[in-house]
Amino acid sequence: MTTLKSLKSDVSTTSDDRLTLHVCETISRWRYDDLPPEVVKSAKLFMIDTLGVIAGACNAPGILALNRRLARWEQNGAATGLLGKRRYSPPTAALANGTAAHALEFDDMHDAARVHGYCTVLPSVLAAAEDKGHVSGKDFLLAMVAGAELNARLGITCYDSISQGWHSTCLFGIMAGAVAAGRVLGLDDGERLLNALGIAFHQAGGTLESADGVLSKRLGPGFAARSAVLSAFLAADGMTGPRRPLEGKAGMFALYQRGQVRREKLTLGLGQEWQLLDYCYKPFPSGRINHNIILLAIEFTNAGIKPGDVKHGRILLGRVNREVVGKPYAPGANPTIDAQFNACYSFARALIDGTVDLNSYQIEKVVDPEVLALTSRLVVEEDPSMDPWAMPHAKVELTLTDGRTIARRRDVMKGSREDPLTEQEAMAKLRHCMAFGLHAAPADADRLAQTVMTLERQDDAAQAIVSVFPLAPEPAARKSDHA
Repeated sequence: MTTLKSLKSDVSTTSDDRLTLHVCETISRWRYDDLPPEVVKSAKLFMIDTLGVIAGACNAPGILALNRRLARWEQNGAATGLLGKRRYSPPTAALANGTAAHALEFDDMHDAARVHGYCTVLPSVLAAAEDKGHVSGKDFLLAMVAGAELNARLGITCYDSISQGWHSTCLFGIMAGAVAAGRVLGLDDGERLLNALGIAFHQAGGTLESADGVLSKRLGPGFAARSAVLSAFLAADGMTGPRRPLEGKAGMFALYQRGQVRREKLTLGLGQEWQLLDYCYKPFPSGRINHNIILLAIEFTNAGIKPGDVKHGRILLGRVNREVVGKPYAPGANPTIDAQFNACYSFARALIDGTVDLNSYQIEKVVDPEVLALTSRLVVEEDPSMDPWAMPHAKVELTLTDGRTIARRRDVMKGSREDPLTEQEAMAKLRHCMAFGLHAAPADADRLAQTVMTLERQDDAAQAIVSVFPLAPEPAARKSDHA
């Protein structure tokens, strides 16, 4: 446990009608020099990871179309859309970068909170810092920590958000991004941060209907980051927002969560115990729920099981996980997205290839006849013995053509603190993403990583980041851009 007496937060002294203000007041008192080294390092590593994933998304379906549309409307703004180094207004740059950060389903995940954190917070902070200019590396990192921590805590507090039909990354990311951008803009008192968060809440949304195989799913974090930036700037200009956006009669807890919240999780240990240390790297570009399924398939492959050996199989998940990825695999108009959010495809692709990476979601892979044949022999079922809200639990039972039945189970997620990626694996992911999307050399990836790891030395953090992000040639329109 990390203890910072100067940042102490005591939930027992917080009246219920000033909960949001208390959170904002606590965060407003944070200073870079008070942050534990492991917290700063974690923020840096996930910034690197997010920038890599943005690079990898250069040619992802919908990304080229989005940037071309935005560029028709804006050309000389104060912030940068990293893909193509286009100049946009700060809200529009946040939209472009936030969408790219989520487009590959390769961005970080807080498993307990069920939120992607940095895909909204980093675009919000980067856009605000570019517009303000000369934001130091220390101030940039402090804002990142504030946003990432609040995002995770909102997700843990509102533990049943997905069952209520919300895409938690969008719903909580807009408020976390507004607070982070607000810190960049000098909103260093609770009242003004509350205005930023409240204005953001007034725009909050993002439902799971967009998780149904459509491209708007990847727009969600972009929408959240765009509105977060706008909210922070309006608060800086004196606009006021609702006083009780979380705890009010029509606030987040009552209106969006129907009272299914654990309020103490929001403030208990705030500034002492860091939830951001539990963000996880994604080793595979797929919905996080699928990751243990993929690893189980790889284990079966390594044990000598071949696709043709499988007569039929059962993938067993907890209730919420099954609801998200448990449909039969039937690729439709957006087959890449169908594959990213399907347990049967994830297992089949990993069993066939022995690995999963960005190439696993190219069009020829997701409609491969061999994978379609194997997925037709797989079903996903709910295991009532598994915690219905827990992310990690997965079990696979296979009946083989020789009559044997074999089963494997995983309860720890790769990329978490319990089973972390090694430094070599994290750098390999960065290089893979940057080469895949931008045809960047390993040296380009190394330069970007080094810049972020020494960001506290920079006088202008945003400029330092933008300057080392590689520029790719404008790609030609492709059929996959609309697939």
